[in-house]
Amino acid sequence: MDKVKSILVSQPRPEGDKSPYFDLADKHNLKIDFRPFIQVEGVDVKDFRAQRVNILEHSAVIFTSKNSADHFFRICEEARITVPESMKYFCVTEAIGFYLQNYVVYRKRKIFCGKTDFPSLVDVIRKHKNERYYLPCSDQMKTDVTALLDKYNIRYTRSEIYRTVSSDLSDLADVNYDVLAFYSPWGIRSLFENFPDFKKNQTRIAAFGLSTIKAVEDRGLTVDIPAPVPNAPSMTMALDQYITLANKKSK
Repeated sequence: MDKVKSILVSQPRPEGDKSPYFDLADKHNLKIDFRPFIQVEGVDVKDFRAQRVNILEHSAVIFTSKNSADHFFRICEEARITVPESMKYFCVTEAIGFYLQNYVVYRKRKIFCGKTDFPSLVDVIRKHKNERYYLPCSDQMKTDVTALLDKYNIRYTRSEIYRTVSSDLSDLADVNYDVLAFYSPWGIRSLFENFPDFKKNQTRIAAFGLSTIKAVEDRGLTVDIPAPVPNAPSMTMALDQYITLANKKSK
């Protein structure tokens, strides 16, 4: 286990001065860089209209992320759709609900929130089964979202209004890190779209979540630092434990 001196996290740099990653860097004297491996691009109005979806035929909108809210209101503006005051909004979390204040006046009677995940939001939606829901989504929406809506016979229309695409990472071609940290399968896809001949060599790979781990293994690579695990429920905890052991052994 070679000593870990540098980590590249395939996500945006955390906002503010406090982050477990900053604490990790201080604790182990690490260089930690942040670089999004994926980015979101909005579907243009022409492609949206080709989907033949009439937003105004719906009485409620389901938001699964802040991105879905941003691109819903963008599409409405670009397509010159005036969203009625009566439109209701159902958000996976309260954070998304409060985020809607960027676009609408926050009123509890028109904004409904789940607790932490989509199943908790579906419990709320089921109490409003008479609504007709519009579900703006990305090309990478998880199938369990629509599966739950179908299970409870919720009337909804799904349409793609933004896409997840690989970032340009060409400037990293000659840069090496001891650890690459991934949070999604799309980060792995981006790595190989940018560097088709990528060789792991002595680089360690950290992967969060079963789908991310599978994406790494499907490429014939080994996950050195999996998360979450029972004794390390977060990525930074898993990294901390690995680095503590690796740097101790390399002395």
